[in-house]
Amino acid sequence: MSQDNMIKLECVECKRINYFSRKNKKTLKNRLEIKKHCKHCKKHTVHKETK
Repeated sequence: MSQDNMIKLECVECKRINYFSRKNKKTLKNRLEIKKHCKHCKKHTVHKETK
């Protein structure tokens, strides 16, 4: 994967980085918010894109 397209997804509740993904930065200008499972919280939480 190309490093310029990589993003980190951080759990909103525990503030830990759990997932890495990629996005097209030309078409998606806003930060991503995805509901995913957090292994530390042990439940589905909102994960936001970080820098």
